[in-house]
Amino acid sequence: MVKQKIKVKGTEIVIFLQKKEDYISFTDIARHRDAERTNYIIQNWMRNWSTIEFIGLWEQIHNPNFKGIEFDAFKNEAGSNSFTLTPKKWISTTNTIGIIS
Repeated sequence: MVKQKIKVKGTEIVIFLQKKEDYISFTDIARHRDAERTNYIIQNWMRNWSTIEFIGLWEQIHNPNFKGIEFDAFKNEAGSNSFTLTPKKWISTTNTIGIIS
């Protein structure tokens, strides 16, 4: 795994190459907002309907094994007060390739 760092608004963000694909660290981006509770920041971001729609669309384009029915269930629940989603739950439920945890 090849790692690089970039600096954005004073925060170092890791970009790394894995299996010929570039990934960016959401944890590093979340650290800019709240260094003590990055998991909370990411979980809140993943509750948003537009986030679910974006990452689901990306998966539909790039991942032939993406589980679209499970994605639809998340998209229908996204934004409601009781909806929660973590990267691990997203990965295990939808068979995603675009997010790693």
